[in-house]
Parts: sequence; C-alpha cells; structure tokens
Amino acid sequence: MFSRFDRYIARNVFTAMLVTEVALVALNLAIVFIDKLDGMEGNYGVFESFVYQCLRLPWRLYEFAPLAVLLGGLIGLGNMAASNELTAMRAAGASITRLTLAALKPMLVVSVIVMAMGQWLVPNAEQLAQSYKSEKQQSSDVASISGGAWEIDGDTFFNFGGIRLDNSLVGIERLEFDGSKLRSISYGARGEWDADKQSWHIEDIQTTSFHDDHTTAEHQDSAEWKTRFDPEFISQLILDLDTHSISGLWQLAHYQDAQGVSSNSAWLYFWQKILQPFSFISLMLVAASSVFGPLRSKSAGTRIFIGIIVALCVKYLQDLLAPASLLFGFPPLWAVLIPILLCVAAGMYLFRRNG
Repeated sequence: MFSRFDRYIARNVFTAMLVTEVALVALNLAIVFIDKLDGMEGNYGVFESFVYQCLRLPWRLYEFAPLAVLLGGLIGLGNMAASNELTAMRAAGASITRLTLAALKPMLVVSVIVMAMGQWLVPNAEQLAQSYKSEKQQSSDVASISGGAWEIDGDTFFNFGGIRLDNSLVGIERLEFDGSKLRSISYGARGEWDADKQSWHIEDIQTTSFHDDHTTAEHQDSAEWKTRFDPEFISQLILDLDTHSISGLWQLAHYQDAQGVSSNSAWLYFWQKILQPFSFISLMLVAASSVFGPLRSKSAGTRIFIGIIVALCVKYLQDLLAPASLLFGFPPLWAVLIPILLCVAAGMYLFRRNG
C-alpha cells in the first residue's frame, strides 16, 4: 500500500523523471536534426528530415529512459533533500530504507511502460520512419537505394530500402552473380509479398545486364522475384538491433545461431531489454544512495553532472563488455548483468557507509 509519504516521494521522483525525459529527447532531436541537414537528396528535404526524426521519437523516449531514471531520481530526491523535506520525514519516523523503497515504487510503472514501448511501439515506429525516408529519397531518374540492408540468397544479393507497416517494400535492388562475375543489377521501386507463391511482386523494374563486351538496359512494369526473405525477416533486417522488439531479437538470435553467424549482439540487446526493470532499479538505488549520502549537500547542477557521468560509465561498460564476451567467450547475459550488479553494489556500499 502507498502511504502519504510514499505517494509524495513517488510523485516527486516520477515528475522529475518525466521532465528530464522530455528535456533530453527534445535536446537530442534538435541536435540530430541540425546534424543531418547536410544529408538531403532527391525528394528528401528539410521538412522530410524533420518528419523522419519526429517519427523516431518513440525510440528516443526508449533510449533515454535509463538516463532519465537516474537523473530524475537525483533531481527529485535532491530537491526534497535541499528543502529539508527528507530530513522532516526521517524526523517523523521514516527510515532511509522506507524512503528508498518509496522512490523505487515508480519504477514498476516506468518499467511496464518502457518495456511495452520496446516491444510494440518502437519497432513499428522505426519501420514507419525507415520506409518514409526510403520512399522520399527515391528519385524518378535514379534507380538506386540510399543505405538499406543487404542480405544474400545463394548467388544473389538483395538490398532492401524499407518496408511499410502493410508489408510492402519501398525500394529493392537485386545483384545476380555467376560465380564471381556480376551478371545483372535490377532495381524495383515497390514490392508486394505473395504469401501463396512465397515471392515478391515487384513493380517498376529497371535492369542493367552485363555481357562480355557490352551492357544492356531494360524496363519491366512488374515481375515475380523468388526469394526466401519474407516481410517479417526483412523488417527485422532493416531495423537497427536496438530498435527490435524482444520477440524479434529472440527470433533473430536463433536465426543467426542456425546460420553459424555470431549472435552476440542480438543476445546482448535481448538481455538488455529483458533486464531493463532491474537496470532501472539499480540506477535508482545509485541515485537514492547518493542523495542520502555524499550528494545530500551538493547543488542540483553537481548532482546532474555526476548522474550523467555515472550513466555514461554504465552505458560504455555495457558497450565494452559486448565485444569482450565475443573475445573471451562468456555469455552476453553477463555483459548486461555486470553493470547492473556493480550499480547495486555501489548503492548498497553508499547506504552502509552513511548508516
């Protein structure tokens, strides 16, 4: 049950986290938008770039959630400490343990919201954003794909530009080889999946064929392209690993294992998403133990600075442990668990040192 103390602390911490999250996302959106202004091409202009970045807002909310948890805890509890509210609560009989548990209770709500976003909202929003960008970058007089994702099927290479939520392709290139010799390059503007034929119905196709002494070009209104890549696989292939759903990462990791390809990265992001609630709890423990301990008399700016440093250390440690797991052969699960355990240990140490 939530007592009055619990509700008051939870409201302050949750409000601080929400404000921090909005500020971080808005700042990142502005920086990235300005940085990408020099990447305009074709029908992809300033307005289209802004729409694309806005479509990626769910991913930004998800990505900055851990930092918002840590900074929100430091700011929310820190403001209460600065106004002597925590001191008054302790004088009224509330222990540090009880106050810390009250600050941890909003993590239940935050964990449910963030994990739901990561499972459903983020993958769909990213798929929509990528298909929008790919469609706008297409030009009527240039048959090519800017970026995209590559995959091989026998002697044929495919480059998929984007896939809409209705499973229609936006831009697809096919490179056919005869051994090491390139036979043809084909570009299709659109594609629809035929589940019965297990093939793609491609429209507006331009093909360049390479012969020993000359090349030929032809145009087709439509054609059937046989490939083992269905819409579900292509949507997973196009999206960055950190934007995949939990179930999508599980399927991708098993697929890579079956193909004999390293699946460490897929497993790493899978465990990061599964263990994210524990990551939130560990970061909030660090925030609470710091406010009740060495940062109780520090300014808000100092707490924010230290919070950013701690969050970056945790993030970089996870990024370093990922290739280390491949090099030294330990499971990617430990690459996620070690930073969480270190945060818990640091929080418990600060609590014990400060009584």
